[in-house]
Amino acid sequence: KNLGLQGCATNLGISQQTLSRWQKELRETGDIEIRGSGNYASDEAKEIARLKRELRDAQDALEVLKKAINILGK
Repeated sequence: KNLGLQGCATNLGISQQTLSRWQKELRETGDIEIRGSGNYASDEAKEIARLKRELRDAQDALEVLKKAINILGK
């Protein structure tokens, strides 16, 4: 089922404008700029939060690859 931009944005809990901007950035630059808006006590705390996000993303990607390998191996 094709949800369209608005349906996808609603499912993600973000505005259609944000999703549209991300889509445009990805098309133009091949990347999406991540803007941190949290309040951090220090630059170190902000860096720790960034590294935790990066680690979580890498772990998620690894899980997807494991599942793909498992499916392809059958």
